[in-house]
Amino acid sequence: MHDTGTAAQSEPAEDSDGQSRHSRRFGLFAATTLVMGNIIGGGIFLLPASVAPFGTISLLAFGVLTLGAICLALVFGKLANQHPQTGGPYVYAREAFGDFAGFLAAWSYWITAWVSNAALAVAAVGYLDVVFPLGDSKFAMMLAALVVQWLPAAANFAGTRYVGAVQVVATVLKFAPLLLVAVGGLFSFRTENLGPFQASGSGAVGAVSASAAILLFSYLGVESAAVSAGEVRNPRRNVGRATIFGTLGAAFVYLLGTLSVFGNVPHDKLVDSGAPFSDAVNNMFGGTWGGTVVACAAVISILGALNGWTLLSAQTPYAAAKDGLFPQVFATKKRGVPTVGVIVTVILASLLTVYNYTAGSDGVFEILVLVTTFTATVPYLLATAAQLYFLLSGQSERVNRGRLVRDGVLAALAAGFSMWLVAGSGYAAVYQGVLFLFAGVIVYACMSARKKRAAAAS
Repeated sequence: MHDTGTAAQSEPAEDSDGQSRHSRRFGLFAATTLVMGNIIGGGIFLLPASVAPFGTISLLAFGVLTLGAICLALVFGKLANQHPQTGGPYVYAREAFGDFAGFLAAWSYWITAWVSNAALAVAAVGYLDVVFPLGDSKFAMMLAALVVQWLPAAANFAGTRYVGAVQVVATVLKFAPLLLVAVGGLFSFRTENLGPFQASGSGAVGAVSASAAILLFSYLGVESAAVSAGEVRNPRRNVGRATIFGTLGAAFVYLLGTLSVFGNVPHDKLVDSGAPFSDAVNNMFGGTWGGTVVACAAVISILGALNGWTLLSAQTPYAAAKDGLFPQVFATKKRGVPTVGVIVTVILASLLTVYNYTAGSDGVFEILVLVTTFTATVPYLLATAAQLYFLLSGQSERVNRGRLVRDGVLAALAAGFSMWLVAGSGYAAVYQGVLFLFAGVIVYACMSARKKRAAAAS
């Protein structure tokens, strides 16, 4: 419904899907930066220290993880070509296996998004401390983490037009210092800084799996363009391309950047570092100015990632709510953004942040990362299983028969990769993740019953 009179003249009304002059569909470049910005968030800036306890064998895990991420990117590109709607894994799982599978994908992805936001905020605090020393004050750290979460939420309330603009700017600004470390760091690389190849007590396979489970957090976001397909111009063409380009660009920076940090920061210092990229630059150039510049870039990067993740965290429940599988309030959309989903997500992430700081537990970032590893693999596995289903069930309208074998191998590799990540995330993360997942089963029972009653009444 459109308003009339002077209000309509001064502020164009929104259509039924929440479109207005404040919303604008992403082109290929903006969609690619959305993928890269969400992948290269806080993970690259903190993860070298998180996996250092495993030794340099974690670099091997990074290589394996990169191949798996590329397989996932290719599968998402194929699926988005056939299902160019907002929702990503939710859409694919529901189309293949029905409402319950679709709900589990949406629920798990939503949990992944807001828990990831809390983890990103924790990562930002380590670099904020370089620029504005926070001391050892838990309250100051917690307050800084909350501010970092709410600023991107404010950008989302302004509309998708501004979300895309912020994403492009943040991606461009953070790439210069990242490339400086990734490429420049190779010239000051010292092999004696690498430490032992295998530093943990577990075997080689266990060390690779465990470090890969932590490193998966660095590749969350590979599905970003697919989840926001409804906001992308010409999604059948651009979503797949943006997914591949974004993942390959992120992989290049990741692998070189992590290798450079390992070679520029002594292993014993890297294990306890709260800002490993800043430490690497300080060692490369001497003094602290370089580390401060990198810390500023890290904060900008994380804000950009939170900007994109906040949108994604609202898109999946929005798609599920339109199908009656999430509370209807999540279907509220304004200026191209599901505003209720944004509000609920940032509140939940804030509460989780407060809990983790007040509980006084060590390794907050690693704990949150491992939980998201499990919850992220649920929609990933359902999406790849959906692709296998489409390929094996002979649905000619959904598959390219000339590429059947290649697409089948890719889907099988992506599915196996997802299963491997579940195994590597550890018992504690699987335990906590399953609790989150089972809570969703109760929510689904209530929503399904309500939907059935509404259908019977009509």
